[in-house]
Amino acid sequence: MKWPNFQWLAPAMMLLGGCVVERPASARDVAARGAAARAAYVTPALWTVKDADTTIYLFGTVHVMKPGVDWFKGGLKAAFERSDELVLEIVEPEDPNALASTMAGAALARDGVKLSDRLDDGERGKYVAAMTANGLPWQAFEMFNPWMAGMALSVQPLEKLGYKSELGAEKVLTAAARASGKKVGALETVEQQLGYFAGLPMAQQVKFLTATVEGLPDMDREFASLVAHWQGGEPDKLAAEMNESLEATPELAKVLLIQRNANWAKWIRERLDRPGTLFIAVGAGHLAGKGSVQDQLKALGVPSERVKQ
Repeated sequence: MKWPNFQWLAPAMMLLGGCVVERPASARDVAARGAAARAAYVTPALWTVKDADTTIYLFGTVHVMKPGVDWFKGGLKAAFERSDELVLEIVEPEDPNALASTMAGAALARDGVKLSDRLDDGERGKYVAAMTANGLPWQAFEMFNPWMAGMALSVQPLEKLGYKSELGAEKVLTAAARASGKKVGALETVEQQLGYFAGLPMAQQVKFLTATVEGLPDMDREFASLVAHWQGGEPDKLAAEMNESLEATPELAKVLLIQRNANWAKWIRERLDRPGTLFIAVGAGHLAGKGSVQDQLKALGVPSERVKQ
């Protein structure tokens, strides 16, 4: 079974969630970071929220990226350097294994039902084939709930396509913040973010997994399109493509997008009561389209403005 418009779910997840389980950096990753320094310059979108004594920059990120994208310079980097603190969705543990362990604990099926038994015959065959093709041992996922396998299938194929989490915007910003002695904070905890997925109704988890499998053949083209809109500073185009799938899954959109955006907007409004300059970096999907953080801020009477670069 194929749900209409769901092929965008896996690419969209990479613009919404902050958890990306990765392998340790290899010599090839180090070379990729060097190649990024010789990349063409792009201008992703940046916004600001401010009052008399507080400035808060809002930057939408991509969690994985190919070598050859040079975005951290010019006006964007100047805004970051003016900031006293970097605020991310989450602060990941420095040890990737610690994050993987936390994810596994959150994803463990408490009812004892095997993951493959939650799928019908046709879905099961496609799922097993997709996992095998991407080097993921489906048998090892049998103890987990479907969202875990869905997330794995959202990340692993992108690595095969040349995208690197080490080149993701959060990694670059975090390294720069620590090198300059900036404080690094978070809007959510790892456990809280994983809880959004773990708390999804089982039917929604199965739908997410099955849709991810169905969308794999188009992932390269679709994710490349999303990244191109991000690079070009085109949040409206990014939202039009990404939100199409989420509108077809209102429960998923409410939990992973709208509800979180509203929470973050309240956090930003309260943070304006204290002086300082912050650089907030969250998945680009949160700063694009209807229900975005900017929309939620507007509803609270807090204006935001696009920064010219």
